[in-house]
Amino acid sequence: MDQQPEGGTPPEGKRRGCVFPSALTVLALVTLAVWALTFVIPSGTYRRTGDGDPVQGTYHREAAAGDFLHRLGDLFLAPVNGLYGVRDTRTGEVAPDAVGALYGSAGVFLFVLAIGAFITVVFATGALDRGIERLAHRLRERGALLIAGVMAVFSLLGTVEGFAEETLGFYGLIVPLMLALGYDRMVATGTIVLGAGVGVLASTVNPFATGVASSAADVSLGDGIVLRFAMWCVLTAVAIAYVVRYAHKVRKDPGRSLVGFLPGDRELAAEAAEPPELTGLQKAVLVAVALVFTFMIFSVIPWSSALTGNSDAEPYGWELGWSFAQLAALFLVAAVLIGVVARLGEQRLSATIARGAGDFIAPALVIVLARGVTAVMTNAKIIDTVLHAVEGAVSGAPSVVFAILVFLVNLPLAFLIPSTSGHATLAMPILAPLADFADVSRAVVVTAWQAASGLMNLWVPTTAVIMGGVALAKVGYDKYLRFVWPLLVVLAVLICGFVALGAAIG
Repeated sequence: MDQQPEGGTPPEGKRRGCVFPSALTVLALVTLAVWALTFVIPSGTYRRTGDGDPVQGTYHREAAAGDFLHRLGDLFLAPVNGLYGVRDTRTGEVAPDAVGALYGSAGVFLFVLAIGAFITVVFATGALDRGIERLAHRLRERGALLIAGVMAVFSLLGTVEGFAEETLGFYGLIVPLMLALGYDRMVATGTIVLGAGVGVLASTVNPFATGVASSAADVSLGDGIVLRFAMWCVLTAVAIAYVVRYAHKVRKDPGRSLVGFLPGDRELAAEAAEPPELTGLQKAVLVAVALVFTFMIFSVIPWSSALTGNSDAEPYGWELGWSFAQLAALFLVAAVLIGVVARLGEQRLSATIARGAGDFIAPALVIVLARGVTAVMTNAKIIDTVLHAVEGAVSGAPSVVFAILVFLVNLPLAFLIPSTSGHATLAMPILAPLADFADVSRAVVVTAWQAASGLMNLWVPTTAVIMGGVALAKVGYDKYLRFVWPLLVVLAVLICGFVALGAAIG
């Protein structure tokens, strides 16, 4: 799911002198810093088209409304504006009681809570866990196929729903299985972390990455899905080949293992037992989950544009063109239906939905705070000033170079803000208009952004997925870095190629 720093208790027996602050704390500090900068950065604006897009070359200075107390009020109301602030049609200011178009992220906020409810209900049925366990056990005698199968499933879950933190529950299964096949603990770590991580990196419809970024960039979730799907296929295949290659070396010569073997590894492996068969109800749940995500993909794709290659093509009569409002309703209804199919019972189902929404309040609040930052910038009229500062460089850069630069610029931002949704909400209001100036599709910018975020979250020590994973597998973070860095280089090169291709043909 949403990649966030873990600011909780360190693993037992270990103490850390300092802990990287949570995404909420980082964004609170960013809000204060941006608010202070509004007194330094000159205010200004572009002329806008009827759709609200800035017109290149029309920037001019224009004073922001209000005095110091007015600006202080903007800071105070930033989280509120980030949720349901309205942009005044006359003044352009964002305020909770203004009259105009919704500026806040209320739609995305509810969507995240609905996704949380749905996923929690699915896990409460035990169907997804059991399905992955059965797959792993069935392929236990065919090592390479087992690695490929588990990584492909994790990658698929990553690309459609941001499967990340949930992988921490699978180390107890995957580690013994890999040891039983003659592999080491690093193979298990790579299978889990890289499988899900590459799926998130190359998200196709992942609501926490592609969804939030597309909303912030004001494009459809389905825009650019063909490029993202191709990238997902290639990058997943490369990651699988990388882990299989290392696994083959270790099996052939255990001395080449980067982590070696701990006492008791062989005995631990021998204890791996066959998991129970899937029940009829669990099979029905898995089918229902597959249908829900298939329908979600169908509902958001602009089919007329995708099939004709014309972005202005008239939508077909059977196109749904759904956005976050409809998708939030879809996942709430689906959560109830799956709970009914799995016979969770009314009280347990209600409690599970409420708990799931509650578990996802943190990433939802991250989105709200990040949107609040842009509300502060909007009211101070400095967003257009930032755009103007780079307009000259961007307008002269070839579209291919611009797309690659978007990827590179977002790498350090992803380190500072490991939350994918927070990073997207914060960066897209600036990156999307720049794409217009460079004559690059905003969907390509979304792809470049999420690839940068996903690549960083494969190794940065501020994510629970990485630090928790290496701790559970007992491989050591330094050894994991040694294992993964060549793949990171290969993935970065491939990503640059894909975003360049998207810019060239977009």
